[in-house]
Amino acid sequence: MTSKKELKFAYRMAIILMVLGIFCYAAYSRKIPDTPMRMMFQSAAGKILFDHQNHNADYGLACIDCHHHYEEDETDFLACGDCHVHPDADPPTAVCLECHEEDEVDPGEDALKRADAFHDQCIGCHEENDIEPVECSGCHVM
Repeated sequence: MTSKKELKFAYRMAIILMVLGIFCYAAYSRKIPDTPMRMMFQSAAGKILFDHQNHNADYGLACIDCHHHYEEDETDFLACGDCHVHPDADPPTAVCLECHEEDEVDPGEDALKRADAFHDQCIGCHEENDIEPVECSGCHVM
């Protein structure tokens, strides 16, 4: 059997190691990247996982190739949903007027929905450059 002295020593060591582990985890945790690496989009056809790093490293795309609008400088891009809104927005062109002058916006023309913008740009690029996937199930996880 273990003595009380050995048991106390084991408890003290366990507490010291636990505190040390918590300290190391907090002090040296992974930094959050400035730009998202992967994004999960919800859609009626299933979730879509988009990997920025894959498109940048493997396909050589720069941010400006997809994010064709930017806020202050060419490193601060707008999210797709900032412009491409649901068509039931009140009114759909109201979001356009946040950045554009009224004479630049055609009130009869709505901005593409986000899903349509993705389909036009993403599928178009994949088909144009003969890159898999081009089938729905390649992106949409059912």
